[in-house]
Amino acid sequence: MGNLIAIVGRPNVGKSTLFNRLTKTRRAIVSDEAGTTRDRQYGKSEWVGREFSVVDTGGWVVNSDDIFEEEIRKQVTLATEEADVILFLVDVVTGVTDLDEAVANILRRTKKPVLLVANKTDNNELIYNAAEFYSLGLGEPYCISSATGSGTGDLLDVLIEKLPKLDDDGTDENIPRFAVVGRPNAGKSSLVNAFLGEERNIVTDIAGTTRDSIYTRYNKFGFDFYLVDTAGIRKKNKVNEDLEFYSVMRSIRAIENSDVCVLMIDATRGIEAQDMNIFQVIQRNQKSIVVVVNKWDLVEDKSTKVMKEFEYAIRDRMAPFDDFPIIYASALTKQRIFKVLETAKDVYESRKARVSTAKLNEEMLPLIEAYPPPSMKGKYIKIKYCMQLPDTQIPSFVFYANLPQYVKEPYRRFLENKIRERWNFSGTPINIFIRQK
Repeated sequence: MGNLIAIVGRPNVGKSTLFNRLTKTRRAIVSDEAGTTRDRQYGKSEWVGREFSVVDTGGWVVNSDDIFEEEIRKQVTLATEEADVILFLVDVVTGVTDLDEAVANILRRTKKPVLLVANKTDNNELIYNAAEFYSLGLGEPYCISSATGSGTGDLLDVLIEKLPKLDDDGTDENIPRFAVVGRPNAGKSSLVNAFLGEERNIVTDIAGTTRDSIYTRYNKFGFDFYLVDTAGIRKKNKVNEDLEFYSVMRSIRAIENSDVCVLMIDATRGIEAQDMNIFQVIQRNQKSIVVVVNKWDLVEDKSTKVMKEFEYAIRDRMAPFDDFPIIYASALTKQRIFKVLETAKDVYESRKARVSTAKLNEEMLPLIEAYPPPSMKGKYIKIKYCMQLPDTQIPSFVFYANLPQYVKEPYRRFLENKIRERWNFSGTPINIFIRQK
């Protein structure tokens, strides 16, 4: 169960710079994912061994000049609902503005810990200016410079202290956890209700650690899994319906707490930016995915050609990761609802699948022999042995090479594709590591 930190504040106080400072160092080390575009809203961070997620509320507003107070107010309200700790950024150079006061007004009412952060404190003189922020009624301002990084270590120390303790969430490790995610009105609630049916008595609720992740143990028709309930299913907050990042903020927890995400796309709307944002959160967390095209009953032309076009559009948008099942369903008429569960279960199985080392080498080495990695600087790269790593979150394969640093991304993708062709890892991300033999 991860913790979520939100960075709030008016435009141009340096939210995204702070966000980058908190997340990028780690991201650069951990993954060189291709194709994640709008990274600037959500990332992972770590300090003294505690991992947490960071959301920059400013990153969601495309055109920051004309955000009105109303928009910012909504963002801040949503952040106070969803995050565990809120970093309220103000700018020492401009001092207190009306907009800062409006934000502080909302933040004073929340029960969540709020850290007031005075940014752009690049020299000692400016530290004295920070005193005026006491007037916001949020306690002592922490002086930092997100551009140079000074003061961020102290800030993180305080932040870690304020994070709620992580408890065990009371679920059985060996039972898959499915989360149904998607934009508002894509049909999440209808799907969940179709799963659960009217017979609520076969469903047991397990109270999660926070108010908004409740696992529902679901056991019927030979299926046994937890459904990660998103707060959105239980309480509809109309105010936020129009916010783009509403659905993403709401999905983050559910995604982080699940093994397989069922991403619902509205057949009548096609793929939208918001669907992509949620997809990227799923990818960043290396979760397995099943895409459900919902409301298929409303599509007039259901010919195979139309289905193929739709499928192509989806895979094209989500490339380079395109090996995942797509199901055309209707939560309302319950058409193919069980297919969704069956597929999610299969995807979970392939997430846990093991390929024996002997089999892997027998299949992969001849291929590598036939298509070796391109030589670099006149040096030939040899891969002599490969294996699947035990006990990993997602299937991870290691290839031992004489010059691992010369094996580039395209070749890694080639290896991944060949593995996918031979074994079923549909819906699940795979790690490919190249190491010194």
